[in-house]
Amino acid sequence: MDKEKVLETLNALLELELAGVVRYTHYSFMVFGPNRIPIVHWLRGQARESLAHAEQVGEHITTLGGHPSLKVTNLLETHKHSVQDILRESIEHERAQLDLYRQLLQLVQNESISLEDFARRMIAEEETHIAEVEKMLRTPQ
Repeated sequence: MDKEKVLETLNALLELELAGVVRYTHYSFMVFGPNRIPIVHWLRGQARESLAHAEQVGEHITTLGGHPSLKVTNLLETHKHSVQDILRESIEHERAQLDLYRQLLQLVQNESISLEDFARRMIAEEETHIAEVEKMLRTPQ
């Protein structure tokens, strides 16, 4: 296992997960209209989930003897705050994370059961989340 590449990937994931905390919290402030309460609740749940993921990633980094990044991935403010726009931006963010978790899986496969299991679990969660948001974006027929 290339420990340096694994740590680099984990730190990139940490930065993305921490950005998710900021992103989803910001989105929750910007929702208005009659459906605000359930959407804000869902967005803040996503922020809490991102923080939980960041904590798990950070623990894996320190287990490997690495130093967790203090950076947060760049956050682009589009000033588009309709629920549809927020959901589309959310999918882009989640797909970036999914790609990195898949990269992590490739790096640790057959090398570390613990990290392989973690990567697979996170891939499943991200795929499920993306599918959920895609359903939210569908218009009822």
